[in-house]
Amino acid sequence: MGVERRARTSRKTSRKNSSTKKKPRGNRSARFPILEFDKSSTAVIEPRAIIKPRDVPQHCVLCFFQDVIEEVCREGTVVAASKSELVTHPMYEIDFAGRRLAVMHPGVGAPVSAAIMEEAIAYGARNFVACGGAGVLKTIAVGHLLVPTAAVRDDGTSYHYLPPGHEAVPTPRALAAIREVLLARGVPFIEGKTWTTDAIYRETRAKVERRRKEGCITVEMEAAAFFAVAKFRGVEFGQILYAGDDLSGEWDHRDWNKHQIREELFRLAAEACLKL
Repeated sequence: MGVERRARTSRKTSRKNSSTKKKPRGNRSARFPILEFDKSSTAVIEPRAIIKPRDVPQHCVLCFFQDVIEEVCREGTVVAASKSELVTHPMYEIDFAGRRLAVMHPGVGAPVSAAIMEEAIAYGARNFVACGGAGVLKTIAVGHLLVPTAAVRDDGTSYHYLPPGHEAVPTPRALAAIREVLLARGVPFIEGKTWTTDAIYRETRAKVERRRKEGCITVEMEAAAFFAVAKFRGVEFGQILYAGDDLSGEWDHRDWNKHQIREELFRLAAEACLKL
């Protein structure tokens, strides 16, 4: 009886050990394609392979304000363009304070903006400052300037330029140039993290609260991708935003896209860009 009991106990222990043994989790990137980062510097379609460099300004402002572009580029010259099935994004050259400056609208959303920035780099631009608006995640007056010091990567595009990670950052020189200009001009601004997301209709209350706890003060759709492209291509990039709609409580549009700060913001971005 003693031998039989020991045999039964042994079989039970064996089955228990077998059932509790952890199974291999496998390759995480194989389960989530967005994490399949490839560090290869060459893609099947390289911008420089299909775009010939041109005599364009090395300093470029990526401006999200079409109304401002139409005004400040009225006397400008189209020196290049990024084309798609939907629209053409011309690169203008203007004279700003006696210096050459390129101006482009980068489109809306990380994939489009990253592609347009890639093409601007292929044409010959090397120093970038973007200006646009952003939703705020805390009480900030509409029109107040905001300078992203990092972007939480809740987009998809940045993961094709940088290994998986929580944040992407602007280049130090561009961030310093922006600070220098805003301080010299006496323009109040707030620095902090921004939340880059691809889905404006999936900014849930739980996600907003999570991002706020992480230190995000704004939400937008491009910063993380811009920062990632700049890092990957070895160019300078920084961004200035202004406080637009308010997501800190019940959503408030605040007529943010009609604010008078837009042209002034462009000029501050241009001045910072030309310091690079």
